Amino acid sequence: MLKRIKVKDVKLGMHIHEVNGAWMGKPDWRVSCLIDTSEDLHKLHSSSLSEIWIDTDKGIDLDSTAAAQPQLYATIATPKAAPAIPSPIAAATSTPCVEPSAPLLVPAAVPATPRIELPRTPIAQEAARAVKICAHAKQAVASMFNEARMGKALSGNDALEVVEEISSSVLRNPGALISLARLKNKDDYTYMHSVAVCALMVSLARQLELGTEQIRQAGLAGLVHDIGKMMMPMEVLNKPGKLSHEEFDIIKGHPAAGHKILMESDGINQIALDVCLHHHEKTDGSGYPKGLQDSEISLYAKMGAVCDVYDAITSNRPYKNGWEPAESLRKMSEWSNGHFDKNVFEAFVKSIGIYPIGSLVRLESNRLAVVTEQSPKSLLTPIVKVFFSIKSNYRIPPELLDLSKPYCRDKIAAGESAEKWGITDIQELWSGIPA
Repeated sequence: MLKRIKVKDVKLGMHIHEVNGAWMGKPDWRVSCLIDTSEDLHKLHSSSLSEIWIDTDKGIDLDSTAAAQPQLYATIATPKAAPAIPSPIAAATSTPCVEPSAPLLVPAAVPATPRIELPRTPIAQEAARAVKICAHAKQAVASMFNEARMGKALSGNDALEVVEEISSSVLRNPGALISLARLKNKDDYTYMHSVAVCALMVSLARQLELGTEQIRQAGLAGLVHDIGKMMMPMEVLNKPGKLSHEEFDIIKGHPAAGHKILMESDGINQIALDVCLHHHEKTDGSGYPKGLQDSEISLYAKMGAVCDVYDAITSNRPYKNGWEPAESLRKMSEWSNGHFDKNVFEAFVKSIGIYPIGSLVRLESNRLAVVTEQSPKSLLTPIVKVFFSIKSNYRIPPELLDLSKPYCRDKIAAGESAEKWGITDIQELWSGIPA
């Protein structure tokens, strides 16, 4: 619904339908734009405009309010549980919500603002954008991290600009950038890992139904969670093999080192500090650096733990190839008792799918297919592109198949390894973009 309001009443999260006059801050946003940064909000408030049209279907309304939360931690409602993942693959589409043993703690430095929704973009279209976003984000993260290595303070505002780009892509179609960011090489692993965890944190925060500003700060936390690795010896950080006990003890110092960097930086709030220091904590108390247990770990740190591990184990490293996405989720489900918060992990699975975009799967019809889109009906019935006949051991004309449709008799039998089948063009199959 369109509504005309006074410019002084515009706030973050509102979607401007039309500006009747010159707004010099962003002339290319004069029509249909989202106010999602404090800088743009300030420019608008400082302009000579008196009234503006907003679209309440695309952004928050005038009556939306954000409650102040002065305490360090607040509790939120338990997220709706996603399907559990039995071995090897989940056999049901829903399970009852399991109550956590303790409330999920949320650093409350950020007001709970209503979520912003963007029109969904087709996967191939968003993948083309995501390629450029990943390249720009990797360059920006590399610059920020290298400056941190040289002792320069990090700018939270600069980092948030990168988060905005990543977050916008995730809002349009989460699978595109998340799947592309997973396909990193050993030379840019540290930087692209930060980009990937940022995107995963944004997607997970949306699944947990957090507010727009909380989602933004969760993304920032993901982007800078590993900045402490810049203070680790390069010969240890980039070692092409398993670390010794002594080397691992050195690497375990990166959360504290990163926390120190962020404490000395501008524009970094409690959420990013918390995730940086505690994303390696485990719910059974066996993590580091503090050995915190379930009720002592914040929601954001629990989110960071899941996102960090998923991207790490699905990525190719100098000493090993990454696991396939579906296999990674199956492994993580086996570790979830004691490692991850159950509800956070289940929400994570729901945010990316049991078979994430880009997953290679074998159908009951003895054909191979790649997952191109998730289905809103069930995590077990995504949209796939069939392209290979196992029976004839030969490529067949690609065909899109929506496994959720009543007339579709085919089903996923198992996840498969692209390496096993010698398939090297998975990325091009689902995104249309050559690797």
